[in-house]
Amino acid sequence: MHEDSPAAARTTAAPRTPARTTPALTESLTEPLSASLPEAPPAGPPAGHSATTIERGSFCLARCSCGWSGPARRSRDRARTDAAEHIAAP
Repeated sequence: MHEDSPAAARTTAAPRTPARTTPALTESLTEPLSASLPEAPPAGPPAGHSATTIERGSFCLARCSCGWSGPARRSRDRARTDAAEHIAAP
């Protein structure tokens, strides 16, 4: 005898969703385009700077991709603050 494999089982099609209607163009053009645009995001860190914290034993220190290294701290929070201050400095 021959049996159908489970992969050949029939499935039903997904139900169709009704088409969405869009508002008329005249309604969307009542405001100027610049009023609906979001503000520019705040400036990020300067190019070439990417600070991280590194743990060495019981100490934590901040390092940057530019070569800067902060002092070793026992407080991880203080090392993160050192990194943030380095990035914020001009």
